[in-house]
Amino acid sequence: MKPAQTISRQRRQAGILLTECLVYIAVFAILLGIGTAAFYFCWDHTRSVIYATEDIAAALRAGEQWRADVRAATGKISTETTAGGELVRIPAADKEIVYRFESGELHRDIATTSQSRLLLSKVKTSQMTGEARGPVHAWRWELQLTERRKETQLPLLFTFAAVPLKP
Repeated sequence: MKPAQTISRQRRQAGILLTECLVYIAVFAILLGIGTAAFYFCWDHTRSVIYATEDIAAALRAGEQWRADVRAATGKISTETTAGGELVRIPAADKEIVYRFESGELHRDIATTSQSRLLLSKVKTSQMTGEARGPVHAWRWELQLTERRKETQLPLLFTFAAVPLKP
């Protein structure tokens, strides 16, 4: 038979091992929780970066389209402000192109064929202005997109400039 002292010593060692195991499980749960929170934080910000790059690419495509239309203008470009928003009319060789900004969306319409295409959605401000630069009459388009997240600290601002080839 084993003496009572050796039995109690074995029970104490077993109790310590159980306590250590519970401490390890608690530490593991805390680390797992912190790791999961960090993962979802990074996941959310990665989606924000993806959305921002998509918005930037769409704005650059729209700006290049606008610059090509201004360069191809055959007459005087006119702007008008309506109750719904801003209209910019660009006469081309056999058609008139109208850029229409209203309700946070920018549309490009071809007046003679009644074609309309949404260039940009989620537009905060859009302003196309003509300015004289010496003997040249240039056009400037200032565009600001709305942020998809409130935490965004850098607004998406764009400025495009173009000069008609035929004044």
